[in-house]
This record gives sequence, structure tokens and C-alpha cells, in this order.
Amino acid sequence: VQLQASGGGLVQPGGTLRLSCAASASFFSGWTLGWYRQAPGKQRELVATITSGGTTNDADSVKGRFTISRDNAKNTMYLQMDSLKPEDTAVYYCAAFLGTRSYWGQGTQVTVSS
Repeated sequence: VQLQASGGGLVQPGGTLRLSCAASASFFSGWTLGWYRQAPGKQRELVATITSGGTTNDADSVKGRFTISRDNAKNTMYLQMDSLKPEDTAVYYCAAFLGTRSYWGQGTQVTVSS
């Protein structure tokens, strides 16, 4: 299973970005998917997850600003990020989980700065 994250970049505070994570995996629709992030000097933290049934779970720090979604027909997951703040600056990783198996993408840098 390979995960390819894209869409990161430099954006001003209050701006928007949309991250994508393309997966090369069979039975993509059955996987729980998630976005995580790691800021410099900090531990990796959960941003949001989405189950195979579409149930989402968002970190309190991004509630109301970020939206996770998936398109099973395209084997792709998205993270729509609105009202970005400087503290959202981090490397964002996508992940896929099925039972005891987990897979991680390579990460994409998001920098929020004026």
C-alpha cells in the first residue's frame, strides 16, 4: 500500500489549502483513513479521521475549520483547511488503517505565515 500526500504550501493566516492523499490499495473503501501533523519540536498529533462508513473525528484544535472527506471511487482522501492559523504550520501526514495494519504517506509541508 502506498499513500501519496500532496497540496501543501505556504499560505497567509486566514487562508485555505486542500490536501489530497492518493492511495494505491485494494479495498480502499474498507479502510479507516486519517490526517496527522507534526510541528517542529513537537510530537505527531491527530488532525482528523474518517471511517469506512464516513464517520469523522476531528481534533478540537481544528473543529469548524478543517474538513476531512474521502472519494472511494478515486481512492483519495482530502483535508479541506480553512481559516488557517500560524499554529497549523506542520508536516501533514496521511495514514490508512485496517485491523492491525497501518500505512503512512511521506508528508506534505504546510506553512502558515504572513
